[in-house]
Amino acid sequence: MINLFYEEPNPDRWVPFDRYPRGFIRRIVRGEPPIGGVQRWYLNLKKGLELIGADFKDLSYTNPQKNKHSTSCIIGKPHVIQKCNHTQPIILGPGLPSHPYDFKDWEKYNIKKILISCDWFKQMYDEYLPVKIPTIVWPSGIDTHLWSPTQTIKNKIIVYDKVRWERNRYLPNLIYPILESLKNKGEEIIYFKYGSYKEEDYLAALKEAKAMIFLCEHETQGFAYLQALSCNVPIYAWNRKGFWQDPTLYPHSVKFKNVSSIPYWDERCGIEFEDFDTYQHKQNDFWLKLNSKFFNPREYILENLTLEKCAQKYVDIVNSIY
Repeated sequence: MINLFYEEPNPDRWVPFDRYPRGFIRRIVRGEPPIGGVQRWYLNLKKGLELIGADFKDLSYTNPQKNKHSTSCIIGKPHVIQKCNHTQPIILGPGLPSHPYDFKDWEKYNIKKILISCDWFKQMYDEYLPVKIPTIVWPSGIDTHLWSPTQTIKNKIIVYDKVRWERNRYLPNLIYPILESLKNKGEEIIYFKYGSYKEEDYLAALKEAKAMIFLCEHETQGFAYLQALSCNVPIYAWNRKGFWQDPTLYPHSVKFKNVSSIPYWDERCGIEFEDFDTYQHKQNDFWLKLNSKFFNPREYILENLTLEKCAQKYVDIVNSIY
């Protein structure tokens, strides 16, 4: 039996219990919040476990201590660990702190294994984790039934903007020049800004897209670009590599490289570039291969990242603990 625990942090802000009216008002004003990466890990895992007929309990809002004699599989986020007792076996992840330094109680709990969503992120954890806890790469599956191609006419380019840091630098040197380049080619652009769109709108846009420009400093999995690949939309991806640059720790406390914006990828998925100069240098190759139907990104996803395959790997990991 797999015992899943997941809960989004929702702390009080000004007075005790104000999280409840704040959440109610926020939903009225803004509507339902978009699904974040950690929640998507959790939802996709549950769906994958259902598809393969795995035996699991969804205990997402139940105190793990009530289940203290069996392993708690905590998808995220780390605040859920504080509901466990110190001897309870735990499988943690992939909803992890952004860096091992962001959690102070690694030694306090009986964490049997840490699941990490990609190779470069695992390397960073292995380097900085203050205690010896086994780590293993486990990515979420993608719902290939939902995120699937259609036979509609595809004549638009999606620009997906997830540039979070140093935007004052990258707007004039990367984002705006790319948008201008596409306009000069006469392309019809659909622009998405991370965190400010509805998933159903993104899915609808992918049905009309012939390609996507993906802009992000780094990804530990990257649901948006993988969903595009699952829809068989090739990607021209900014992959700057270099240092992990979360400003909370870089460069004063942590200098780790090499990160990746596309941790799951091969030549069937598209082409990568490092800056606007290489964008210009490689773009003819990308458009040529796009027009000649060279790319086949959905094939990559079906081989590596279906809900069923990733759920089965999760089951195998849990069974290895027992």
